[in-house]
Amino acid sequence: MTATDPALTALAQGWCALSLLHGKIEARIERALQSGHGLSAREYSLLDVLSRQHSGPGGHLQMKQVADAVVLSQSATTRLVTRLEDRGLLTRYLCDTDRRGIYTDVTEAGLTLLAEARPTNDSALRAALDEASENPELAPLVRAVEELKVPA
Repeated sequence: MTATDPALTALAQGWCALSLLHGKIEARIERALQSGHGLSAREYSLLDVLSRQHSGPGGHLQMKQVADAVVLSQSATTRLVTRLEDRGLLTRYLCDTDRRGIYTDVTEAGLTLLAEARPTNDSALRAALDEASENPELAPLVRAVEELKVPA
């Protein structure tokens, strides 16, 4: 295939549309969470991911797993965890079976803030998707997102 191959051009256009949709959603959610709850979208995402942990086998995530889940580097995730820990929203402790392992849990204050912020996040997401669905280039992507069935 060459750089002018129509399949590659269509692929690049599709990627640009997907990137545009992502940017619109993230910007809308960021503004809503920041103004309503003093949280960034990344902070909300981190609290959400960590709130889904459980104390059973395999229930606590390692920092690499957390970083993958919030789409950040491990060092950026560590800095984010530290910021939220400083705000009293997270706590860290050593793993009982491997003293090198560090677990992170959401505090009661973090769970409360997350519960308050969840409707804001969901409303901002819905508004961003509704707005994007008006754009003929983005409408098929919005439909695809709305039809996704992600396992819990």
